[in-house]
Amino acid sequence: MGGPLPCLKIRLRDLPEMEYTSNDTPYPRGEICFRGPSIFQGYYKNDEKTKEAIHDGWLWSGDVGVVLPNGSIKIIDRAKNIFKLAQGEYIAPEKLENVYIQSPYIQQIFVHGDSLESFLVAIVVPDFDEVRKWNSH
Repeated sequence: MGGPLPCLKIRLRDLPEMEYTSNDTPYPRGEICFRGPSIFQGYYKNDEKTKEAIHDGWLWSGDVGVVLPNGSIKIIDRAKNIFKLAQGEYIAPEKLENVYIQSPYIQQIFVHGDSLESFLVAIVVPDFDEVRKWNSH
């Protein structure tokens, strides 16, 4: 996404539950946060939503980024798409989907969870051509 504009300050917020920290090597990673005069002041007549988005003057974007050697920032994940299962385990469904979609047998996948339950559900659309090839062996 490039580097910061002169009117903005950008920082990375550590997300240890997702294993992203500003001390990661070789490049720092974390949730991208913005502060500056061009950032909105809050949601119209919705203080609760404003408190979810802005913390100590910093807008938490919900995007996880990595700072590259040239100073640009690359978005690599979403922080807002995590949840905790009933037993306390944090889950990043997009991360799981990105792992499983690497299989040649999976065309599409959706992972869902509920913080009141201790399990996940995945809806998988197989790649039927690949499954047929595998099954014919």
